Amino acid sequence: MMTGLLIAVAALWGAATGVLVPRAAYRFSVQEEENWRERCPGGHPLRGPVRGWIGRARCGQCRTGGAYGPGTSKGMYGPSTPLLSLVTALLCTGLAAATGTRPEVAVWLLLAPVGVLLAAVDFRVRRLPDVLTLPLAAAALLLLGLVTLVPEHGGHWPSAALGALALGAGYYLLWFVNPGGMGFGDVKLALGAGAVLGWYGWGTLLLGTFAGFLLGALYGGALVVAGRAGRKTAVPFGPFLIAGAYLGLLIGAYTA
Repeated sequence: MMTGLLIAVAALWGAATGVLVPRAAYRFSVQEEENWRERCPGGHPLRGPVRGWIGRARCGQCRTGGAYGPGTSKGMYGPSTPLLSLVTALLCTGLAAATGTRPEVAVWLLLAPVGVLLAAVDFRVRRLPDVLTLPLAAAALLLLGLVTLVPEHGGHWPSAALGALALGAGYYLLWFVNPGGMGFGDVKLALGAGAVLGWYGWGTLLLGTFAGFLLGALYGGALVVAGRAGRKTAVPFGPFLIAGAYLGLLIGAYTA
C-alpha cells in the first residue's frame, strides 16, 4: 500500500515539476556566447528570480496585447508544457516503482526534472549549460551522502563517488580524442550520471553507459535512414546519456 501511495505521489510530483520546466528550457536554449535569454520572442523582458525562470513558457504581455512575437501562439513559446509534464511524470513514476520506499527515491525524484530540463535544452540547441550540469553532479553526491545516514538505503556512496570520477574520466577521454564528436558539456553531465549509476554498483554503471551509447547510435542511424542527417552530422548526445542513465538506474534500483 505504501508503494502504491509513493508511486501516485511521484506521478503528481513529476507532472507538477514538469510544468515548471518549459520557461527555463527556453531561456537556457541559447548558443555558447550567451548565458541565457533575457526576453520572450516578442521582445518583452523575462524578470524575477521565480516568475522569470519557472513555469509555462507564456508571455502575458504578448497574450493581452495581441502582439504575438515570432514563434509564439497566443503568447506561448518554447517547448510544449503538456509534453514535458507528461515525460517528467512518467520518469518519476518509473523511478518510484523501481526504487520502492528506499530513501534514495527522494534523490531520484528531485533530480529527474533537472534531467528533463537538460535533455530539452540539448535537443534544441545542442548545449548543456554548466550552471545545470555541475550543480547536478554536486547535488547528486551530496544528497546521496545524506541518504547513507538513513536506514534501509540500497546503495553505497563510495561507489557513487567513484562512478562519477570513472564516467567523467571516460567521457573526457572520448572528448579529448575526438572533440568534434562530443561536446565538453557531455563530460560534465557524465559526472552526475556516473554518481547516480555508481550508487548501485559497477554493473549498473556499465549498463547505463552502454544504454546511452546504444540509444544515441539508434537515433543517429534512424536520422541517416530517414535522410535527415549524414554519417558525419553531429547530434545532441546529452538526452541519450540521460536516457541511458535512467534505464540503468531503473534496473539497478529494481534489482538492489
